[in-house]
Amino acid sequence: MNKKGKIPNATITRLSIYYRQLELLEFDGYRMVSSDKLAWLCQVNSAQVRKDLGYFGEFGIRGVGYDVIELQAEIKKILAINREWNLGVVGIGKLGSALLEHENLSVRGFKCVAAFDNAPGKIGKVLSSGLTVRPIANLDRSIRDLDIEIGVITTPASAAQSVANLLLDAHVNAILNFSPTRITVPDCCLVENMDFTVTLDILTYKLHQSS
Repeated sequence: MNKKGKIPNATITRLSIYYRQLELLEFDGYRMVSSDKLAWLCQVNSAQVRKDLGYFGEFGIRGVGYDVIELQAEIKKILAINREWNLGVVGIGKLGSALLEHENLSVRGFKCVAAFDNAPGKIGKVLSSGLTVRPIANLDRSIRDLDIEIGVITTPASAAQSVANLLLDAHVNAILNFSPTRITVPDCCLVENMDFTVTLDILTYKLHQSS
């Protein structure tokens, strides 16, 4: 629909949260849920729930609520998690290794299909996830062979931009960056920077304000 270009990032974030709550509701045996209950579970107001969903169409029945299973399916389509996405992780230190073993990724359709590093002691190592660490020098070919669509950077900050450039050269235009630095990419590409220290700053601010 023509409003898609105007959708705030915060709305997409909340859709993901709604989806997870709907999963829990289904597990608990709920078939219908009101916007008030869904909003309460997600710590927003019901008007926000209706506005977020309203960007994508008409859902639910007035006075009755939303069908839990049907709304899950609609949100999966909106977020494009109704299919599998192949990920390649670059930088197999503690964080990279932990991500490769994260069971919840595969449950949600995110398949880690390759692990890359440039340390001679790591290349060729078979990880507990079953993947063999590949040399970064082979990244371009591996991306083509394995149809990798999302790159995950878990390298030190000093290597992050060069890794991002290699991913872009291999036509991976979506990057999840866990390194403690910002990377620069063309406007046609997508980057999400996951900086834990920023989140900790927010927590300490809120903790200070509440004390």
